[in-house]
Amino acid sequence: MLNVITREEAVRMVRALAQNRETATETIPTADALGRYLAAPVRAAEDVPGFDRTTVDGYAVLARDTYGASDAMPSQLDVIGEIAMGQAAGAIRSGQCFRISTGGMLPQGADAAVMVEHTDETQGLCLVYKAVSPGENITVRGADVRAGDIVLTPGARMTPASVGVLAALGIERVEVFRPCSAAVLSTGDELTRGAPAPGQIRDVNSDLLASSLSAMGCAADVFPALPDDRGAIRDAIRSAAETHDAVFVSGGSSAGMRDLTVSVLDELGEVLFHGLAMKPGKPTILGLLGGKPVFGLPGHPLAAYFVLRLVFAEYFRASYAVPPDAPFRVGKTAVNIPSNHGREEFCCATLAPDGSVAPIHTKSGIISVLTRSNCILRIPRESEGLPAGAETELYRLFL
Repeated sequence: MLNVITREEAVRMVRALAQNRETATETIPTADALGRYLAAPVRAAEDVPGFDRTTVDGYAVLARDTYGASDAMPSQLDVIGEIAMGQAAGAIRSGQCFRISTGGMLPQGADAAVMVEHTDETQGLCLVYKAVSPGENITVRGADVRAGDIVLTPGARMTPASVGVLAALGIERVEVFRPCSAAVLSTGDELTRGAPAPGQIRDVNSDLLASSLSAMGCAADVFPALPDDRGAIRDAIRSAAETHDAVFVSGGSSAGMRDLTVSVLDELGEVLFHGLAMKPGKPTILGLLGGKPVFGLPGHPLAAYFVLRLVFAEYFRASYAVPPDAPFRVGKTAVNIPSNHGREEFCCATLAPDGSVAPIHTKSGIISVLTRSNCILRIPRESEGLPAGAETELYRLFL
């Protein structure tokens, strides 16, 4: 008999386990940090940009010298030179201007730039046909980042954008969390890696879980599929826990006679809970072995993925100082969605551009639905389904 707890309770337990473990960090080149999680805040040591610069090709001017300029009566400014790209600029006084290219450094005294399209140059004079305001067509020093600003916080995952920001700041090394290591074990006499014989199925969960864990920033190792043999499961879990930060076991978690994972965990360590008030995912297990979490997942691939995505992923999020996951938006149901299971229910769904969302009904053993969805729809535990037009929370399909 399963004694179920809510998903919220399970998430709190999982995150608490991660927060109690000692996490290791390392300092690596910024160029190698893509996909890693920051372990320390990154503070800017300089302004970006480091000087006032133009955003257009044209002329650096004092804005007040252009006031009243028109096609019929252009302002006339002395062209006193050209600012070369990558070179420091001089200074201008009222009635003067410099030729300048996009990104060039503004000369001292200039507070705007006139687009070349709105000018003519003749005999050393720039004729300005359109007035500009102070600050127009320029970017001032520190407009992007100010020295002393915290630009990235612990738990931020390094993206191409964040690598670019750090490159702009001249930050060549960052402190990141070392990847957690995870062992992935699938159990079941029916599993095979080759062509299935009658009654056999391919081992989907090993690759599905390992790739999902890798996408979360973990180093995942797949163990050979295990038969429904107590001794084999016990030895594999014990060995995996000795060499990895966490162990994932799919299958063997229901209340049937051949579901051995929970009894093995009870023998080797401690079972923290067995049963989740969530559909799919009721026969979920959380155990502890030598201080390492052992996550017992349902054998059906979609159920196993949902439990990993919505519950057990929080162990790694907490390990990397990432806040708890939350819905990314609210959608409106396009159809009536029945549900009377007394459990919080999740299903794959498609979110349309207009904000309407429709579930894709399937069984937990079907995996291709993940390729036909773009979000996860939540049905609250206390509801008896959702009527068309009801607001519902949506989770990202992948982390």
